[in-house]
Amino acid sequence: MTPAELSALQSRAYLDMSPWSVQDFLDILSQPTTLLTTRPHGFCLGRVILDEAEILALATDPDHQRQGCATGILERFLQSAAERGAVTVFLEVAASNAPARAFYRRHGFEQTGLRRGYYRQPDGTRTDALLMARPVTRGQHPEL
Repeated sequence: MTPAELSALQSRAYLDMSPWSVQDFLDILSQPTTLLTTRPHGFCLGRVILDEAEILALATDPDHQRQGCATGILERFLQSAAERGAVTVFLEVAASNAPARAFYRRHGFEQTGLRRGYYRQPDGTRTDALLMARPVTRGQHPEL
């Protein structure tokens, strides 16, 4: 997927926060620590630094949600992160995004912290970010 395709997909998928611009995607994709996994209709973008991986964005086209696409993308991201040496994967998710919170919990992520008023909503209000993490082991298929 090109940066423009990533931005367009995220714009359709992200209802709880403002999506990234094409330039945002260009900037992150130019960094050597970046990890991008894609499938038709979705992507997971993050970075791996030493033994930690961070998921920066996971998006599935709304017309293809609830069909296993995000699970496959997340599984591939976790495998690739482990291959790069990550033992922990963490992320932030909007507290207002109940479907995403439930998705991550189903996939082994647990809440580890809270950032109050972290995300600006499209309407200008702010919502908290929940910090979530899970272990991942090199050579083992992540338990999803």
